[in-house]
Amino acid sequence: MPSGPFFQSRSEMIGIQLYTLSDMLATNLDGAVAGVAKIGYQSVEIPSYMGKTPAQLRQLFDSHGVKCTAAHIQMAPGTAAAPGLRGDLGQLAADMHVLGATHIYAPSMPAPTDIGLTPNAGEGYAFIVRVAEAMGADRWKRFADELSEVGAKLKASGIGFGYHNHNYEFAKAGDRTGFDILVQESDPDAVSFELDIGWAAAAGQDPVALFQKYSGRYTGMHIKDIKATTQPNIALKMDPSDVGAGRLDWKTILPAAHKAGVRNFFLEQEPPFATSRMEAAENGYKFLSTLEA
Repeated sequence: MPSGPFFQSRSEMIGIQLYTLSDMLATNLDGAVAGVAKIGYQSVEIPSYMGKTPAQLRQLFDSHGVKCTAAHIQMAPGTAAAPGLRGDLGQLAADMHVLGATHIYAPSMPAPTDIGLTPNAGEGYAFIVRVAEAMGADRWKRFADELSEVGAKLKASGIGFGYHNHNYEFAKAGDRTGFDILVQESDPDAVSFELDIGWAAAAGQDPVALFQKYSGRYTGMHIKDIKATTQPNIALKMDPSDVGAGRLDWKTILPAAHKAGVRNFFLEQEPPFATSRMEAAENGYKFLSTLEA
């Protein structure tokens, strides 16, 4: 077994999903990147292009000595300013090469056009929870097929592709969950997974068991912690905490993730925050950089 702090002993970077600092991204992106670099983060995952071009983002990251290794891109047609995975995948792959990113992760699923549901007034993103509960095995399978098609095209352009979960993918569809179907029915050569630990745990799942069950299918993870008060649900609910201050056993989870294939490690935290978002990012980094596992 490696000795010393987990990340140092395995020569892995501690990254952060910049969504964690979403209060700064539109108004002070340079400050956000400067802040995480000062804390010690070596890599970032972007939640979007944040109003910049890939070249502008690359210059920003280079100027602060951090690498952009992954991006969240929506399952949407997209535009030049905000590309989508249902748009020009060749251009999207070219953008990733400019950024230096090796992976794209779809951050969530879109509502199928044949699901027969429409958002209620003021429902917002919670609409997708009702969609997940109504999906059924066939729609999950169809989505897995689409992920496989997207992943194959991106792979041909030298970019890895995967899917990032929330907790609603653990809705039941027959004797399986939606997550089970996505993993089992997608092409393992084209689709990997970025396991969001906090959302999986909020769904009542054991992250270590998920890593063991589908070992080899993961390339990324979101290091996200939750308080013991979080009740198992698939309705986008959790009681978040700073990483290391919650109930999750990172000494067990991180080695299991690495063994299952994870190499893109990104801290991410959901609101509400007990302190400033940057302080939460710093607290999480201090915990992770010294953790022996």
